[in-house]
Amino acid sequence: MATQVVMPKLSPTMEEGQLSRWLKKEGDKVSMGEPLAEIDTDKATMEMQSLANGVLLKILVNEGESAPLGDPIAIVGAEGEDISDLIGGKKSAKEETPKAKPKTEEAEEKEPEPKKAEAAASKPAPKEEEPRPVTTQSRDDGRQLISPIAARMAAEAGINLKSLHGSGPGGRIVKRDVEDAISGKIERIPTAPRLRAVPLRPLEKGEVYAPSAYRDEPASEMRRTIAKRLVTSLGPVPHFFLTTEIDMERAADLRRAINELYPDAKISINDVIIKVAAAALIQHPQVNASFQEKHIRYYEHADIGVAVATENGLITPVVRSADLKSLPEIGAEIRELADRARARKLRPEEYTGATFSISNLGMFGVDEFTAVINPPEGAILAIGAMAPKPVVRDDQIVVRHIMRVTMSCDHRVIDGATGAQFLQTFKQVMENPLYLFLAQ
Repeated sequence: MATQVVMPKLSPTMEEGQLSRWLKKEGDKVSMGEPLAEIDTDKATMEMQSLANGVLLKILVNEGESAPLGDPIAIVGAEGEDISDLIGGKKSAKEETPKAKPKTEEAEEKEPEPKKAEAAASKPAPKEEEPRPVTTQSRDDGRQLISPIAARMAAEAGINLKSLHGSGPGGRIVKRDVEDAISGKIERIPTAPRLRAVPLRPLEKGEVYAPSAYRDEPASEMRRTIAKRLVTSLGPVPHFFLTTEIDMERAADLRRAINELYPDAKISINDVIIKVAAAALIQHPQVNASFQEKHIRYYEHADIGVAVATENGLITPVVRSADLKSLPEIGAEIRELADRARARKLRPEEYTGATFSISNLGMFGVDEFTAVINPPEGAILAIGAMAPKPVVRDDQIVVRHIMRVTMSCDHRVIDGATGAQFLQTFKQVMENPLYLFLAQ
């Protein structure tokens, strides 16, 4: 008996999924538990498994398209089985593909160049195993549509994505494009510099520039989820902000000494910040808390979410019980989580349920910023760059490495004095990190 394959819930915050790649085509046999497709969720790319044995009779959602949870995306059944009742008037993805209307030569001449390029890129690739011909023209703006899996594979293989031509919907570079590049089946597009010398000329009297051409790209599931969560944070959550400056000389000395004694540890300043924040949270449990509508939840351990920038947006892998872990343990765990976050391989439990978050933009030269709280957490710490500055010490002007941090607090959970006391403890331990070892 034929059954509908519906969009599954693959993460706790997922509301819809984007079909990244079908692993089977119409007419292929499938077995229960066999990978059927790759789905881009709001946080990761995950395999969807078949829940039935049979033949993939219809594909209802194209690669690159999205569908809400529970919506049918395909039909599996016996070969030749009548599935008209299950389709319910909905055509297969192949049948839904709009046919291009014939254009006159004059209309094609007037069509903007970016649209011509996208229309050419969206044509289906040939099915035969012969090397695919590709255009040698690269897009002028340097932007490309790339699936997360393709991006990860290209990075691992050392392939420049600018040298590839996408065969997916809208010119999207998908997994098979990278596989073909690795195997040498296709000729890569020669890369060109993104900056071009453009001759300038004064405008003639009465002459104006036409509005800029543009293109629309579908937002990834991660980007849509970020947008929804930010709307539910900055508006409903009453934020207030606290900023302080920290002398980082001793923290830098501690990091340097540990790395000299244990070269494999590779401790970073961010690892020290995470450990100190965890220690301060245990001393100030009112900050290690979240608002739960009818009650306030206080956590026994510090589960620190660490913001990691990925190709598709921001994700916060969680270091569980950071208050109980050593600096080398935290450093190794962060590196491993960050690598898997960029490869979209994190499991849902690894990026949800933090009790406090840290966002560090210091490596980008940002001196100071404010971060938006990730509900239901009660606070987030924004870390700026560590830079040498003249300061007064013992009535003398000296140069110290100073770092500015800003704490965003949920006023429903944390009062001003409570947040200030936490930040005072954080500053005190960062400036005297031996407290970490005395506390143990």
